[in-house]
Amino acid sequence: MSSSVLASVVILRIHEFARRPVSEQARLRAQLEAVVAVTMAEMEPENRIVLDASDGVAIVVLRDPEGALRLAGRALGAAAAGLPLAAGINHGAVQLVGNGKAEGMMGDGIAVAASVAQFAPPAQLRVSRAFREALADAAPGREALLVAKGTSTDSSLRRHELFARDARAVVRRGRRYRALSAAAFIVVLAAGIGWRISIEGQDAFLNSVVTKSQTYLRGLAKKVSF
Repeated sequence: MSSSVLASVVILRIHEFARRPVSEQARLRAQLEAVVAVTMAEMEPENRIVLDASDGVAIVVLRDPEGALRLAGRALGAAAAGLPLAAGINHGAVQLVGNGKAEGMMGDGIAVAASVAQFAPPAQLRVSRAFREALADAAPGREALLVAKGTSTDSSLRRHELFARDARAVVRRGRRYRALSAAAFIVVLAAGIGWRISIEGQDAFLNSVVTKSQTYLRGLAKKVSF
């Protein structure tokens, strides 16, 4: 990665880290390292780069916006036991500094992700519009889970349009899929009925349905009688 590339950058930030005693900072960092190790386990090492941040960690995810969103969600879930974590995601240009991953990275993609994370309340996620658009390109439909949360201005007077996960959108999406599945089942069922009528004839088909219905009802009556 000698030149700039586009990547998704996840910032996991410990809330009010600088105000905490040194001993507590060390404990929280150790907890964060454990959370990162667990949540990144499914990612190929060549697809992500982990960098230290002043109040947490930055994870650069290559070629996988959906994976970056999943990583942030899992990290926040794993931190629910007491680690005061917030997360921000951006998609933008990044570039290696030096000759290897250990040397670090720089770029507007990281800078914007850090700003976005500053606007995230504890245990919550905020993402930039650039990331939402990258997610829509990589996994069409997934961006519907990210709803607008207004615009905020960072310390450099740069404005950021923010989005957050909407649990209700996940439920609504599931309902739409179930409704579409039911409609598809009805269409297939209707097509099957039409085919059987064309083969057996309408009277024979109806007699078959009545016979099966009567058998089912008799069996149901026996079960109820117990």
